[in-house]
Amino acid sequence: MRHVTDSAERKHVFDPARLQAFLAVLTVVIAAVSVMVGQAGIHPLDIARILLSKILPLEKTWSPTLEAVVFDVRLPRLLAGLIVGAGLSVAGASFQGLFRNPLVSPHILGVSAGAGFGAALAILFFGHIVAVQIFSFVFGLSAVVLTYALSRVYRATPVLMLVLSGIIVGALFTASTSLLKYVADPVNQMPSIVFWLMGSLNNVSNRDLLMVGPLIAAGLFVLLSIRWRINLLALGEEDARALGVNTDLLRGIIVISATVISASSVCITGIIGWIGLVIPHIGRLLVGPDNKALLPVAALVGASYLVTVDSIARSVAETEIPIGILTAMVGAPIFAYLLRKNRPGW
Repeated sequence: MRHVTDSAERKHVFDPARLQAFLAVLTVVIAAVSVMVGQAGIHPLDIARILLSKILPLEKTWSPTLEAVVFDVRLPRLLAGLIVGAGLSVAGASFQGLFRNPLVSPHILGVSAGAGFGAALAILFFGHIVAVQIFSFVFGLSAVVLTYALSRVYRATPVLMLVLSGIIVGALFTASTSLLKYVADPVNQMPSIVFWLMGSLNNVSNRDLLMVGPLIAAGLFVLLSIRWRINLLALGEEDARALGVNTDLLRGIIVISATVISASSVCITGIIGWIGLVIPHIGRLLVGPDNKALLPVAALVGASYLVTVDSIARSVAETEIPIGILTAMVGAPIFAYLLRKNRPGW
């Protein structure tokens, strides 16, 4: 444990407490700007009056349409961006600590491929957004269960078998999704499947937040509560057990919590890549590899990043750009820069 702490201290760039306070303020500012921008800009005073009207008896000088835009469109998108961005970033950092591999993302165990297949199946046979969300969530969890069951077939290194099993299961569900796209109606069903797979916050509603928000929040709470224990896994399986850590139980808690976050996020936003891969690396540049400081910073950076990208996606063009495209276009160059700047390895 000592060398992990020493490494974290050597690589500190900013004081974690001050950085977290700064990032929290930055997140609030970005959130406020996000509510104002879009195809139809809204003045900040109008937004303030609309929000305060729910708790104060203010005279309504705005149209019902404007109020509906704020409460039914902009705020749900904002809250979804905050919680999904934070959730995927923390899940990615936790998985990277668990597998001791900086190239691991929250979708490594096949959850995104399984969720994509479930969504495509629901679009093909039902065509209703509720069915899409339910099927994507169920198949996302099922893919991870299948990955875990497959990894238990051989008595090899558990972490290695989990990764290899996730690759196999992900490839299976990806091929199955391609088959569904092949037989789908090219006029109606095919565009819906493709657009959902590219990811977007466009269809998020207040009902979606009430349904999956508590699941993501619960997963975040668990991972943030045990973040200091994730450091022990960096010592290796044998050393962690020598310190009295039940590595199997800890690994299971991390996998279940991160999977619930990933599956819940995917079922309402589609597949949004690169966040869980890139944001933890940015967090390590800021506070070092100590997960006690890294996970909170990753949550704040991820929340701010996804809200910012979503604001750009719905503002720069007449038609909304799928957010998965922008996260890939931004994330890939950032990741390439990080790889060039830092020595390879863990």
